[in-house]
Amino acid sequence: MQNSISFAVAVTFFLYLLLMLGIGLWAWRRTHDSADYFLGGRQLGPWPTALSAGASDMSGWLLLGLPGFAFTSGLQSLWLAGGLLLGTWLNWLVVARALRQFTAEADDALTIPEYLANRFGDPNHALQAIAALFILLFFLFYTSSGLVAGGKLFETLFGLDAGLATAIGALVIMSYTLTGGFLAVSWTDLVQGLLMLAALLLVPVIAMQADDGFLAMQTRLHADHPALMSLWSNDKGEPLGLIAIISLAAWGLGYFGQPHILARFAGIRDQQAVPAARRIAVTWTALSLAGAVLVGLAGLVWVDSHLGGELADAETIFMVLVEALFHPIIAGVLLAAILAAIMSTADSQLLVSSSALTEDLYRQLFRRQASTKEIVLVGRLAVVALALVALLLALEPDNSVLGLVAYAWAGFGAAFGPVLVLSLYWRGMTRAGALAGIIAGGVTVVVWKALEGGIFELYEIVPGILAATLAVVIGSRLSAPTAPDILARFERFRIASDAPAAAGR
Repeated sequence: MQNSISFAVAVTFFLYLLLMLGIGLWAWRRTHDSADYFLGGRQLGPWPTALSAGASDMSGWLLLGLPGFAFTSGLQSLWLAGGLLLGTWLNWLVVARALRQFTAEADDALTIPEYLANRFGDPNHALQAIAALFILLFFLFYTSSGLVAGGKLFETLFGLDAGLATAIGALVIMSYTLTGGFLAVSWTDLVQGLLMLAALLLVPVIAMQADDGFLAMQTRLHADHPALMSLWSNDKGEPLGLIAIISLAAWGLGYFGQPHILARFAGIRDQQAVPAARRIAVTWTALSLAGAVLVGLAGLVWVDSHLGGELADAETIFMVLVEALFHPIIAGVLLAAILAAIMSTADSQLLVSSSALTEDLYRQLFRRQASTKEIVLVGRLAVVALALVALLLALEPDNSVLGLVAYAWAGFGAAFGPVLVLSLYWRGMTRAGALAGIIAGGVTVVVWKALEGGIFELYEIVPGILAATLAVVIGSRLSAPTAPDILARFERFRIASDAPAAAGR
């Protein structure tokens, strides 16, 4: 049986990868300049925008990390899932329309650092360069999380060496990202997002049916794992403290600063497409998060019944259920969803990192006269270099998917979230305030993560966001006001973005 599963999965993966590479080649034929490569010419419709934002957001942790957390922590995981759902909705509501309008208004900015530089005026390019450096720092950890997830997938299914498997996954992701750019990433994410959702809805349903249904699962969990069936206690039955609850729910705060999600907002074809995309994205996120939590809970009951309660790695529960419950061909398709989740995020992260390296550092600091063709070439070479560095980080054997994601998510949320939101709505914000906010948020996350015990058990995104917000306000109040021409452009942007808002909501 194991050999038949391995063969079916191998064939499925091969066909799936061919499809992704085919989309990459199609996108390559439609990519003519850096605007196409990094933002798809701002022509994405609601469906690819919504599912690309969702799929690139969730990554391999949606099918590995979150089910594994639900498996070990029970209903405590709903704090995390609920925070993420609320964050998704607020991000689309508060940021998407305004960012689409202002990135176009701000000299057609292609990247978040370029948008910030154009929004405030950045004569020495310090703001743009520092923003790009923080993007590169945290994305290396984020991309590594996807490669770690890929290593677990191939190691579990085929018995391959994790290092070799991780390298193979990195090579495939690199291939279609450097050829097709934003269009390839977005349209492959559409396919991958639908596959991920189908898998997360089907697997827990079949797992619960195998153990007499949802009510039977609830009864057994209450009887065998009562500590896991409360929102207010941890896995040992001890009261869940305020720090733990805030830390879990605060994941939702990270959405406002994730460059790979924000790039989707900038790439949508117009403001009028945002409401439809928001509804699609929030629905997809709600169903996917619910399915991931159910995978963990149903998997706990199944492991108790069939494996004596023993599972070496909780983050493999999705794979264990698929292999045990489905025909090899169907198992191959469902397990390809993990590969889809990994690829949909890693490709986006590589592309945004590449754009930061080329548009925000290479062009601005070294080659301002570089041609469009040269920028695209450097961007593709950057994809290769960044993937190799992320691969080296991923080869550390003690890394967990959720742990790497948590660190990078906090870094982006704190460094860019307050700065971006305030830049869209606060007239009095200045370049010095933006610079102070990025540095304060990013540095606070790095320092807080290194400390332990007491208040330092609080998820680092919370103090990071507080520090960044305070730094933006203080830096803006103490610095010279923004130039009149830039303020005039801000006023034009606010008028333009407010005009269709009432009808679009």
